[in-house]
Amino acid sequence: MIELVKDALDYMNSQLNSIEKSLLLLSDEQIWTKINPGMNSIGNYCLHLAGNEYQNFVTAVGGRPLIRERSKEFTAEGGFSRDGLVEKLKEVRSQSEAILSSLSEADLNREVTVPYDVGDWNRMKRGQASGEDAKDVKSIRTLLLRISAHYGYHTGQIVLLAKILSRTEKHISGNYH
Repeated sequence: MIELVKDALDYMNSQLNSIEKSLLLLSDEQIWTKINPGMNSIGNYCLHLAGNEYQNFVTAVGGRPLIRERSKEFTAEGGFSRDGLVEKLKEVRSQSEAILSSLSEADLNREVTVPYDVGDWNRMKRGQASGEDAKDVKSIRTLLLRISAHYGYHTGQIVLLAKILSRTEKHISGNYH
């Protein structure tokens, strides 16, 4: 496996470990709690991370069909238990690892198309697009950097929400801060 892919996956696996530790502190009800109406629940973030990783690595890089409903990741109010969310995240990671581990150094500069549902594209304030326009073209290198950063960003939100909801002082990420 090439070094950049290995580093990105190692980082994302470390973040997934923090998510799993966070979920273990909470009940299923707490996982779906929105502490303010305009915020997402931990469950929403987990669905979003699985959907985003699938769309970018499994679909765009791996060439599999897009089966994501992005807007539902944020409107869901349940439907997955703690174990179900962890299983979903790990299943997507397994698919990503299988695809990314076969890449060569030359593949990193290859551009791939990240397709979007037109409604999702337009909700993301990218303007009014037709089906043909609802896509991004990025290099695989760029996707590795952006998706791993995105994963870490939302993992931090999950860890913070878990600490608030469980009232714990544990250092979930393994770092003291």
